[in-house]
Amino acid sequence: MKYKGIIFDLDGVICHTDKYHYQAWKKLADKLGIYFDQEINNRLRGVSRMESFDIILEKYHGQMSQEDKVRYAAEKNDLYRELLKNMTTDDLDPQVKETLDTLRSRGLLLAIGSSSKNAGFILERLGLDGYFDAVSDGNNISRSKPDPEVFLKAAEYLDLQPQDCLVVEDAQSGLEAAIAGNMDCAAIGDAVKCNKANYNLETFSDLLLAVGS
Repeated sequence: MKYKGIIFDLDGVICHTDKYHYQAWKKLADKLGIYFDQEINNRLRGVSRMESFDIILEKYHGQMSQEDKVRYAAEKNDLYRELLKNMTTDDLDPQVKETLDTLRSRGLLLAIGSSSKNAGFILERLGLDGYFDAVSDGNNISRSKPDPEVFLKAAEYLDLQPQDCLVVEDAQSGLEAAIAGNMDCAAIGDAVKCNKANYNLETFSDLLLAVGS
């Protein structure tokens, strides 16, 4: 096979938590009197929490101290984690799990590469706690996508070279991070429109064709 490992973004690839992010950011934005809609929310995909808040603050009339930014971002995360409690194993698409199991049966190593600091909690809610061979997330990186750090660390945790890994992403920033890390990438969802990936997936199971047997 061309690859030895597959590195997956979490939100928008393995599962879909956009609605929870939106609800949490919307509640905070309303509290601060900031205009916030789905279009702005889409700009936050693959972006760290603090950088996301900076994007939201583009609509803020006034100045905010770094201390207050940190406090409000933490408040958003508390709201988000509370909403995540609504997730169950039913939120894991059977096609996703079947595809992951097939990739593993072919001898591929599987990892998560996510900017989220809640990756572990989400995986636990989905029944995937301990399933992946490595998890690189917002808790072990200092730079978020499009910087390749999260994917390079995932490859390191898998004990693989970057060129032996394929990244699966749903955001342009994630594809750019993979390319910057000298990794091939497969786009799914909105990322297909970017025309930056080696493979464009209509469904998650199309990954099996891209990887080969």
